[in-house]
Amino acid sequence: MSVKLERLCQKLREVLGGSIGEPMLRLGEVTIEIDGAAALEVARTLRDHPELRFEQLIDLSGIDYSAYAGWPGKRFAAVCHLTSLTHNWRLRLRIYAPDAEYPVLPTLTDVWSAANWYEREAFDLYGIMFDGHPDLRRILTDYGFVGHPFRKDFPVSGYVEMRYDPEQQRVVYQPVTIEPREVTPRIVREEQYGKVSDRG
Repeated sequence: MSVKLERLCQKLREVLGGSIGEPMLRLGEVTIEIDGAAALEVARTLRDHPELRFEQLIDLSGIDYSAYAGWPGKRFAAVCHLTSLTHNWRLRLRIYAPDAEYPVLPTLTDVWSAANWYEREAFDLYGIMFDGHPDLRRILTDYGFVGHPFRKDFPVSGYVEMRYDPEQQRVVYQPVTIEPREVTPRIVREEQYGKVSDRG
């Protein structure tokens, strides 16, 4: 671990103490994990403390860990990428939703206004609710869309399909008519496949 990242880990331990787990280094970036109940307090401290000063949220994404091999933790999380312009370092903040059936996290829009559309995207695609969000509604799927398409248990074909009905002169929704099928790839077994020719 570089001296700079070790210094960041030390500052996080000193300032946040028991609010966070042990900082981890992955992919050249420090990650801290917290529970949803502590999200606002930790976020404000990360932004306002003079030794941290993470002024900018550059990304927020929802995550569904239900199909992650051997995952012992909670199913849903929001992962934030933060930047400190003052200290020139980055941080990955993973916030876990306590309930897998109805995942709710506090909104971070009061701390970083850039969280607004990212939280709408996480709500739309993963069904993570952000309590206190000023305008939590779908942003990528249609208003009448049923379900959350990035959840691991969402069917690949979806629940409904839409088509234009010329008699009604409008778009209509109907149950999916495509039957699921398994596609098995054909294996090429030619004798010369993959060999380099001896032509000079």
